[in-house]
Amino acid sequence: MAEHTPLAQRAGLYLHVPFCQRKCPYCGFSSRPPRDGDFACYFKAVLAQLHTVARLPEIRELRFASVFFGGGTPSLLPAGMLASLLHACTAALNCAADREISVEVNPGTIGAPALQVLRKAGFNRLSVGVQSFCDAELRRLGRIHSAAEAGKAVAMARAAGFANISLDLMYGLPGQSAADWQHSLEAALALEPQHLALYELTPEAGTPLAAALERGAIRLPEEDEVLAMMAITRRLMAGTALARYEISNYARPGLQCRHNLNYWENGFYLGLGPGAVSAFGGGRFAIPPGLTRYRERAASGQPAWDAGERLDREAAFRETVIMGLRMIRGISAAALQRRFALDLRRYYGPVLERLLAQKLVVWHGDLLALSDSGLLLANQVMAELV
Repeated sequence: MAEHTPLAQRAGLYLHVPFCQRKCPYCGFSSRPPRDGDFACYFKAVLAQLHTVARLPEIRELRFASVFFGGGTPSLLPAGMLASLLHACTAALNCAADREISVEVNPGTIGAPALQVLRKAGFNRLSVGVQSFCDAELRRLGRIHSAAEAGKAVAMARAAGFANISLDLMYGLPGQSAADWQHSLEAALALEPQHLALYELTPEAGTPLAAALERGAIRLPEEDEVLAMMAITRRLMAGTALARYEISNYARPGLQCRHNLNYWENGFYLGLGPGAVSAFGGGRFAIPPGLTRYRERAASGQPAWDAGERLDREAAFRETVIMGLRMIRGISAAALQRRFALDLRRYYGPVLERLLAQKLVVWHGDLLALSDSGLLLANQVMAELV
């Protein structure tokens, strides 16, 4: 993401693919197993929405530095369909020549021929949903692949020409020990990825996992066990070329996820597909989930999203601060002043002074950042700044 590109013009494009071979019990995203005809219906509806929104003056002003196919499981779609969608997007929208183009894939839903098609089509970054390298944990999570299949998927991706591969892992899983987490992280590092996303499992309300926790059928690791996993992460990652650049994300130099950086900077983004969200021009616009309703809205010549919400200046300022603090480098007070005409120190006043006194946040020149202890208590810090 070039620094000289004005934030008001830089944007990311997100395509939500709402299909999964099987719904995982912890997942709160909009997705379901596909039915006959769903892929063709989805493809046609996305093209219709794209045709409509590409003509909007607000969208024509944007320059897309990243494209991200997420889900769901994008790799369930035929590779040729993904390639056609990408081509349609880059033809209809103003995309940067050096754009980052990511696609999420799950091991067990992708093969060597499909990976070759995706790479040839222009996809240059792969996000592999491994989640664990322990087969017992994968079964408890409802995943359809094995640890061996995850390693094979990475090898096939490299053979297809992907030089920027990210692996997703989760810790704090039901029944997981610190030793289990160390095994998964060491297995991931042995594959020498360019990027790692390491997330603590957060139960989502309404999911089977949350219901099982409420019934007492399963339990998550205790706080001291999770802290031990975090300590293992710090120790193992310290000896690698992957630098932590966000609370949960690590990357080799120059290979931070540009799409997510734009999101954490509270930049503009356009969402296509059922359940996708867009943010531009001071507003946020959500498309309701559900393929049938999405198809009907897209076919009507409307953008497919609801009326949306408008954020006032102070709400947008607070949101930008909270998301920006997720980044290890922190957030620039001068940049906030230029963007919102609000002074970070004066705006938060005693709240900020208290967080500084508690050593949960620190100043690095113009940058306000979470401290090491603040990173462990990030949710508590964010709650103070809402």
